[in-house]
Amino acid sequence: MAEDRLQDGQAATDAEDSRWKASSTALVAWCFFDWANSAFPTVIVTFVFANYYASALAASPEEATKEWGMAISLSGLAIAILAPIFGALADQGGPRKPWLFVFTVICIACGFSLWTVAPELSFAARALILVGIANAAFELGQVFYNAMLPELAPVQKLGRLSGWAWGLGYGGGLVCLVLCLVLLIRPEQPLFGLDKSAAEHVRATGPLVAIWFAVFALPLFLLTPDRKSSGLSSGEAIRRGLRLLVKTLRELPSHGQIGRFLLARMIYIDGLNTLFVFGGIYAASKFGMDTGEILIFAILLNITAGIGAAGFGWIDDWIGAKRTIMISVVCLTLLCGWILVVDSKVWFYALGCAIGVFMGPTQSASRSMMARLAPAHLRTEMFGLFAFSGKATAFVGPALVGWITVWTNSQQAGMAVILVFFVLGLLILAPLKESLSSYKT
Repeated sequence: MAEDRLQDGQAATDAEDSRWKASSTALVAWCFFDWANSAFPTVIVTFVFANYYASALAASPEEATKEWGMAISLSGLAIAILAPIFGALADQGGPRKPWLFVFTVICIACGFSLWTVAPELSFAARALILVGIANAAFELGQVFYNAMLPELAPVQKLGRLSGWAWGLGYGGGLVCLVLCLVLLIRPEQPLFGLDKSAAEHVRATGPLVAIWFAVFALPLFLLTPDRKSSGLSSGEAIRRGLRLLVKTLRELPSHGQIGRFLLARMIYIDGLNTLFVFGGIYAASKFGMDTGEILIFAILLNITAGIGAAGFGWIDDWIGAKRTIMISVVCLTLLCGWILVVDSKVWFYALGCAIGVFMGPTQSASRSMMARLAPAHLRTEMFGLFAFSGKATAFVGPALVGWITVWTNSQQAGMAVILVFFVLGLLILAPLKESLSSYKT
């Protein structure tokens, strides 16, 4: 039965993907949502606000690593539980954009509220709560955003569209970081006369990111088409969605390709997400980099990551998503191992930029692979499981890094956990058989 459902879904997918289903304007608007939302994980989760928490709100670098890691872990646990449920409900109800709008507003509101986090220990809990809620809303919104991908482009061009969007995302993160650097962090007198002694120039990055997200998300909501309503009442959509989710979870082991891919992704993406979470904290603690230096590093990282994501989009459509992922994760493993043993700030910059080249393809090729594998009638549900696979163990990576760092009193030992996730993910993904016939243009 499970294989029948998968074959029927794939047949529907092939039928729907025989032509472009959206105009060029709609495609650009969809891609620009990556430009809009990437400012949040780049500025808030990874670099600026993570560094601010470590330097101004936590008792010590080790405590900052532990507390920040636990906050991201708990939000990841919420995502893992809720993403498949919301995906199943949306598949029954129809449109994705209303769900995406709600989670976008929540993320924007929490980001704006980070302005209220003063540089005192008493504000640490507020910072963690706001970042945790915003992170959960951001990732839940991605379920509905990603599920729109295979309805906008044919299967032969999914890799390119996903890669271009991810490249734009890194570009958006880059430009927003530059604005933070030029307008707020670097000037002796920041914009609007902000008080540096009260860290207002750093706290203002929260509202800046929120405004950025709101402005550049608008084209998707105005110009990109959405599915029509199924006509089901909310109660009936919930009942059907939950029944279908339970059925899909029971049958998932018999969907060999999808099950293996989701398991592998669950592990290697946990390693990558953990790297994002602790990148800024590691740079600040290990190399004594201040917020300005971290922003410069992040700008360089986003340039190489954007180039990698966009460039590998063509490679994805040429050699296949699996091979693209394998190449990227192998290179990430080697480069991350190398960066953990260097003591030179120059080498940290150089290796970090090299790592950036392979971060984007790992993510964008995973998205295009899920878009190709997902049955047409279960796309949002499958992208809910896709989000689940990215967050089911999300609490494990940051928690392990935090605990091992405290236990060994060594951030390098804690960060080495990331390498284990990469290797395990590769071993599970390697046997997956990928048909390349659908990649031909």
